Amino acid sequence: MSSLALAIIVFLVVAISVFAFVAAAITPSSMLGARLRALGSQQPKPTENRPAIRERIEQALDPLSKAIPLSPADVSRTRGMLIQAGYRDAMDVNYYFGARILMAAVGFLGVALWLGFDDLPLLIGITALGFLLPRFILKRMIRDRQNRIRLGLPDALDLTVICVEAGLALDQALMRVGQDLHHAHPDLSDEFHLVNLEMRAGKPRAESLRNLVDRTGVDDIRALVGTLIQTDRFGTSVTQALRVHSDSLRTERRQRAEEQAAKTTIKMVPPLVIFVLPSIIFVTIGPAVIELIRQLGPVSGGR
Repeated sequence: MSSLALAIIVFLVVAISVFAFVAAAITPSSMLGARLRALGSQQPKPTENRPAIRERIEQALDPLSKAIPLSPADVSRTRGMLIQAGYRDAMDVNYYFGARILMAAVGFLGVALWLGFDDLPLLIGITALGFLLPRFILKRMIRDRQNRIRLGLPDALDLTVICVEAGLALDQALMRVGQDLHHAHPDLSDEFHLVNLEMRAGKPRAESLRNLVDRTGVDDIRALVGTLIQTDRFGTSVTQALRVHSDSLRTERRQRAEEQAAKTTIKMVPPLVIFVLPSIIFVTIGPAVIELIRQLGPVSGGR
């Protein structure tokens, strides 16, 4: 390793250490800042009783997350994505951006220590990949959670129809369905539980249902919420509306399954052409080619 590369690595390590120390001292919720204020005869702000490991992780990732200049719109959009993935804590935003900075730093230092600074495109590419990898993982988690909610929605509609027909109001029906689906579909059960908590806290039913759409981002949930809001506004039968929506949802699921089945044929063509077809050609034509070479070899050699 050249002296220039070693000097750059030492400079980066010292700069990150100084930045982390200063940020930890300035942050109001940090233990180091509280101790410095106590030494300066200042009353430290009361901190929450959190586990020691989690508090240390938050203090380590909070300076890293502040290294990215973010606008409030970016923070709100990222917070919405984290909520759709099932992470509702406010500190999860710091975890997310801290993970992006940490992955980028690990990729940069790994390439710099292994190959040096000679291959600049590889260094930039690995650093960018480490920075973007948490975002890809987050989108994958959102997609998986939306699929789980979409699969559990027909069961929830059937149970809601049964509860409403049994005489329960819509609020109590949603609460009961959330309790019954706790083990089979935990994601949907948590969302129904949050809807009930918001309605019990005093929010209107329409606003609570719209918040459900924002937290999930599922089109089927959006259609269901629209149906329930229209039913509540016009005073029509909730049972009939839910039954009709359940039938339409099953039709959409069947059409979606037929669409995926129709795409299977096209998706199977590249693997067949790349992996199966060459093997078949070698097995069928290979012996004939070998025999042809054996028969024509002596003739061409004699000439």
